[in-house]
Amino acid sequence: MNALAATNRNFKLASRLLGLDSKLEKSLLIPFREIKVECTIPKDDGSLVSYVGFRVQHDNARGPMKGGIRYHPEVEPDEVNALAQLMTWKTAVANIPYGGAKGGIGCNPAELSISELERLTRVFTQKIHDLIGTHVDVPAPDMGTGPQTMAWILDEYSKFHGYSPAVVTGKPIDLGGSLGRDAATGRGVLFATEALLNEYGKSVSGQSFVIQGFGNVGSWAAQLISEKGGKVVAVSDVTGAIKNSNGIDIPSLLKHSSEHKGVKGFRGADPIDPKSILVEDCDVLIPAALGGVINKENANEIKAKFIIEAANHPTDPDADEILKKKGVVILPDIYANSGGVTVSYFEWVQNIQGFMWDEEKVNNELKNYMTRGFKDVKDMCKTHECDLRMGAFTLAVNRVARATVLRGWEA
Repeated sequence: MNALAATNRNFKLASRLLGLDSKLEKSLLIPFREIKVECTIPKDDGSLVSYVGFRVQHDNARGPMKGGIRYHPEVEPDEVNALAQLMTWKTAVANIPYGGAKGGIGCNPAELSISELERLTRVFTQKIHDLIGTHVDVPAPDMGTGPQTMAWILDEYSKFHGYSPAVVTGKPIDLGGSLGRDAATGRGVLFATEALLNEYGKSVSGQSFVIQGFGNVGSWAAQLISEKGGKVVAVSDVTGAIKNSNGIDIPSLLKHSSEHKGVKGFRGADPIDPKSILVEDCDVLIPAALGGVINKENANEIKAKFIIEAANHPTDPDADEILKKKGVVILPDIYANSGGVTVSYFEWVQNIQGFMWDEEKVNNELKNYMTRGFKDVKDMCKTHECDLRMGAFTLAVNRVARATVLRGWEA
């Protein structure tokens, strides 16, 4: 099942639990606006090339729309739609005043020079500048984009609207980016894990962890978990997978990974088959890479007691059912990986106020939001007698539905 079908399915189940009427349900699903633009740029050799850019703005009942911009060869409307909708629910679970959006350009950034990427970003911004804005839609980095991309968008947007640092988040610190943003999603994963384990009378210290994915989210989660006394026993990334039952030395692995562009060849652990990473023996499994990796083929083999979804949509609905029967507790992505968008919100707040916070304040506020978010999800689980995924979805859909009705928008 693809991401859009799974998100729609979860929405419909939540909607039934909440008893929403069909008109309201329909209006919550339909995107506010879908934008598709052609971006033609001169390449470095002088030839012209065209790319298609998308922006799906899903919902703005609770505030400006928020979501990443990805540069990837397979950016297609269905996926962008699913991710925009997911952002609506994620911001609602986190209880930050945003709706959802997502965008991207169908290109391979690895095949473009820095100057070509800059031209492409600026042309895309020229095409959508009157449809985004500090109080309308606030983009952020995603796959294939980063702080530099956001700096170009900010500069291009500011040519039309005056200096507007709050139009994008995930910016370089020198242009109004927030301290703590880089680690935010991984740190949020740590706080979410602590909240869940605490519910079962456990702490991070003394638990064993397997982490699939060692990019920004996975590497920060590994570092912060090991600092808290958690034992990371296996890690994988695109280069390969490694295991050490006594615990991997994470600081050494981080050094190796940055020097060798991946975990492969790390001497402090044994290489294993990357396909087996999800079924390794551990207490807590953290998928922090791609969607759809936990499915009906491997769900029965999973040995973890807890799964923390650091990636978007890593568990498909068939696997959900199998794992539920096995008694595995899954902390859903729309809560577990919301640390990034929460600190993006802090960045936006700092830019609007023109007053920047120190890193300690950012991290403390993030902990407050993640801890409160978990309590809100648990309260919904008790009210509707459902698992954590449905608890998070009912919480989100209820918040968006209430805002929609209060604004007089229901059909």
